[in-house]
Amino acid sequence: MRPAAGALFGRRARLRWLHLVLGGALAMPYVLVGSVVVEAVAGDADVFHSLRLQLAAFAVGLPLAALSALFPPARPLESGAVRALCAVDAGLLAPGPARTTGERARTAAWVTLHLGAGGIVAGMSLAVPPFAALLVLLPFAPALRDGPVGPGGLFQHTWTLALAPVAGAVLLLALAGCAAACGALLARWAPVLLGPSAQDRIAAAEARAADLAVRNRLARELHDSVGHALSAVTLQAAAARRLLDTDPEFVREALAAIEDTTRRTVGELDAVLGVLRDGDASGTAPAPTLATDLDGLLRRTRASGLRVTAAVSTDPRSLPPQVSREAYRIAQEGLSNALRHAGHEAAVTLRVEVLDGHLLITVENPCDTVTGPRPGGGHGLRGVADRAGLLGGSAEAGPDGPVWRLRVRLPLKETA
Repeated sequence: MRPAAGALFGRRARLRWLHLVLGGALAMPYVLVGSVVVEAVAGDADVFHSLRLQLAAFAVGLPLAALSALFPPARPLESGAVRALCAVDAGLLAPGPARTTGERARTAAWVTLHLGAGGIVAGMSLAVPPFAALLVLLPFAPALRDGPVGPGGLFQHTWTLALAPVAGAVLLLALAGCAAACGALLARWAPVLLGPSAQDRIAAAEARAADLAVRNRLARELHDSVGHALSAVTLQAAAARRLLDTDPEFVREALAAIEDTTRRTVGELDAVLGVLRDGDASGTAPAPTLATDLDGLLRRTRASGLRVTAAVSTDPRSLPPQVSREAYRIAQEGLSNALRHAGHEAAVTLRVEVLDGHLLITVENPCDTVTGPRPGGGHGLRGVADRAGLLGGSAEAGPDGPVWRLRVRLPLKETA
């Protein structure tokens, strides 16, 4: 019983009822214009004293309302009313004005449905409650029986007179049920007629994809730059602490490398945060590349105690800028993995070469020095694969006999 009462008289039902009544109020100017047209056609007949002519004026006014709904601002106005009063999720409704012919046609269909159903429910809301109140009071107010519902009218017998209050209550319930049904109908059709078109959905999906791509790029940049810096600084500090009393020269080099690493990482972090704040990287520090920053990367990595052998058989300055940037990050991640997993005393080989129109980057270290993956790790190799995939290349990583190998192929053609 309570769910039925809530469906008829609950807050949502009352708001939808109000939405329908507002639709009836919006329909009145168009009905008045329609009454002028009907009066001109019917001659001297009084439209407002004939139900048939009133319905004709209503039928003439609805197409006029549909024409006014073709203006672009009609859709956001109707969408705002639907969100506020019909309990429809805002994500199911188009946010902006109608632009295409199809969107305007659907908005016109919605306005016709809203004003048509609203006019009917509003008219019933004006006529039914007074009549229902009359029926409820009829057995208790003899003066009311002299009207059209008294003797000679609808209720001529005592038993029918006793049922008058029941008939009044039934009329009120029928009105509430009709309003609830029309409100539910409008709420169901609102996403269809006022919702985003296929073009809107494609644009929203493209915007989400672009936003996700930016976030993934920033995540890769943070992981590669900050993660490498933290791993290098940790091992450099540990090596300096062990050799503090026996090799002061190495300690000085390690501290200088720590200073250089942290300074560069702060600059790269500022660049990434600038993208997060402003949405673009204009005005930020340039990204490191293989041509300009590989020597510094090797120097800082060796300062942590890692034995790195680098074999670069091509001139990094001849590489396309985007390939050079991604290649630097890939080499940085390969050395970072060796720092994290192989230990500071491992021997690592980095090879950079050009073969068959591709840049080949290979990082190797002995498998017997690998300490195993860190809890929660694995993002670095995924980022390497993402970088290679964005350039149309490929990445492979895993044990190959006694060697753990990361091998990446990047095409040298310019990539958009």
